Amino acid sequence: MASGQQIFPFMDINLHVSDSHYSFLSPSNPSFPTLVVDRPSGDLRMTDGKLSGAKRVSSIAGILGMIKLRLDKYIIVITKSQPVGRLKGSPIHRVISTDLLPLRERPLHDPDEDSYLGLVRHTLKSGPLYFSYNLDLTNSFQRQAKSDLTQPLWRRADDHFFWNKFISTDLMDFRAGTSANTGFRLASGPQTGVDPYILPVISGMLSVQRTSIKGHNLTFVLLTRRSRHRTGTRYFSRGIDENGHVSNFNETEQSIILNDVDAGPTGGYGMPNGHSTGGGRDIQILSYVQTRGSVPVYWAEVNKLKYTPELQIRGVDSAIDAAKLHFEEQINTYGDNYLVNLVNQSGREKPVKDAYEQLVRQLQSTQADGKTTRAPDTVKIIESPTIRQQFDRLHYVYFDFHSETRGFRWHRTQLLLDELHEALMRGQYFHGIYNTSDRTGGTGRTEVRALQKVVVRTNCMDCLDRTNVVQSMVGRFSLNRMLQDLGIIRKGESASDDARFEDMFRNVWADNADIVSKGYSGTGALKTDFTRTGERTKSGALQDFNNSVTRYFRNNFADGPRQDGFDLLSGKFLPDGASGPGGHFTDRRPILVQAIPFILFASVFFISIALASRRVPDSTIWPLRFLIFGFIGVAAYCANFVVSHGTLYVNWPKLNTPIWATEGYQDAMVRATKDPVIGPLVKRFPSESGRIGIMEEGKKRIE
Repeated sequence: MASGQQIFPFMDINLHVSDSHYSFLSPSNPSFPTLVVDRPSGDLRMTDGKLSGAKRVSSIAGILGMIKLRLDKYIIVITKSQPVGRLKGSPIHRVISTDLLPLRERPLHDPDEDSYLGLVRHTLKSGPLYFSYNLDLTNSFQRQAKSDLTQPLWRRADDHFFWNKFISTDLMDFRAGTSANTGFRLASGPQTGVDPYILPVISGMLSVQRTSIKGHNLTFVLLTRRSRHRTGTRYFSRGIDENGHVSNFNETEQSIILNDVDAGPTGGYGMPNGHSTGGGRDIQILSYVQTRGSVPVYWAEVNKLKYTPELQIRGVDSAIDAAKLHFEEQINTYGDNYLVNLVNQSGREKPVKDAYEQLVRQLQSTQADGKTTRAPDTVKIIESPTIRQQFDRLHYVYFDFHSETRGFRWHRTQLLLDELHEALMRGQYFHGIYNTSDRTGGTGRTEVRALQKVVVRTNCMDCLDRTNVVQSMVGRFSLNRMLQDLGIIRKGESASDDARFEDMFRNVWADNADIVSKGYSGTGALKTDFTRTGERTKSGALQDFNNSVTRYFRNNFADGPRQDGFDLLSGKFLPDGASGPGGHFTDRRPILVQAIPFILFASVFFISIALASRRVPDSTIWPLRFLIFGFIGVAAYCANFVVSHGTLYVNWPKLNTPIWATEGYQDAMVRATKDPVIGPLVKRFPSESGRIGIMEEGKKRIE
């Protein structure tokens, strides 16, 4: 390989399997060494050419990484991918299916191992995951322009959005010639030959659309990158951690690309006839980045089977150091941060708003605290009048979204955009010229014409529904400015004047809202009827009701395993073989506590059957009535017990159980032992301490 030549992941890898090893080699790159993983030890080595004794099993699209579970280690490979478009001549793929290759020759039948495997498979399947062999999807176009192109693709990847970085650790350690506590033998020096086998993957949303505005052909791109740090589900991952990472942190980049004749999706909205802008001209890239993330203080919402969880917030002083880490990184990456807060200023959300404002005041040196002149009763600003230190580059903007838009007054969101107008104009956007004379596989250099210097960081409670609406508005503003600067539309005109483009724009942003929401809450986003059509509708409100009910059941009864899957793939929980069979996944609640919901359902079923059955004439009905009233009493008691001890029936994460979940569980068990009906029986159950012990252990499993 020539010096300075760029190294990209292999586009084609043949997998060979034998009883003693797995081997991976690229048939189109025979000069590169073969990657060998010995079985069952997991030792990695590089060798020239194909190994004898191995049988070719299949061709794979790439290697996601390796993961150690309780009893075995597995190689995760991409068995099928689907092209979704091209950018700068580089194909973009979506992961369709994966497979886990065990290092042991004979499959193991172990309850815990099977549970771990199920969690990993479900998390990988839920995705969506995207990758490119030639283009760094983890970095925005602006950061790509500053990248060292002589480095392998995985070394250029952004640490936040390199989704499979933890499971790629074994390959990266082997590349460096080290092996820290993995059980692998040390490599003899750096192994450069492994670089093409490391494939960075992102989690999020990607849409590439060939379209046109007023006869000018262009490519519209919307890309959301989900951070791998503090990833999780809606009620099990809130706020900030001690490393400065916040929950549900996403970076959304909206771009328009001119003269990229190779770009576009395989299918989609199509491109109307228009003036061709291809013909070998340099590619122009214009992009604007926004972020979203949870309020950066220590807070949580505790599920107790009630529709509205219990809000808990620790003192703001305890979060200062973590918040400094968070905003220091955000300022270094994006420049000035405009912190748009959309939570309610009254009711249960008010403590979150107050904590955020107190945090910003403590970070800034001085504040000009007050209301804006544009909307004096609507928008509240906290910012420092002068820049004396780094955190004076934080500009807090509060907008009570629900209060202002109540009664379908969606036009009032324009008040927030008016307040952000100056910052958006001053912050600019990224504009780069990509040299087409050297763009084979996305390797060309980019001439930077303008840099984005300001980012809008938006949040609500979940950073989903209200955030989606505001981000699409900011995206529309930045798009119109780009098109005006390019001369495609005149000042005062809007991209929405083109009905075909407007339809595409709205639907892509609504799709983005749904995908981000499904990854965090388990359902599609609320208020997407406004994003898709520009107005709130009764059918949209009905769909929001359906999503809200679905969220309630998923967040209480299905999100525990989802959180466990995230913790496994992100390395927040490291399985070991010492826990014993069923150590984490066996339900150790007292059997009577487990039985209460089943008794409730059985009682309701009997009552329903009794009331619906026909009675024989002249039959005695008082025994049946006695039974009905008896079962009504049983059902009422069971329902009251479940509601009063809801913490016992939430499907909590079993691997890293939150501390507030453990405390709530213990409190509910204490109250259950005092119940006049089943309390004495609960006290006599011998395995109760085991359940609490497992939950206590879960708090200490984060490495």
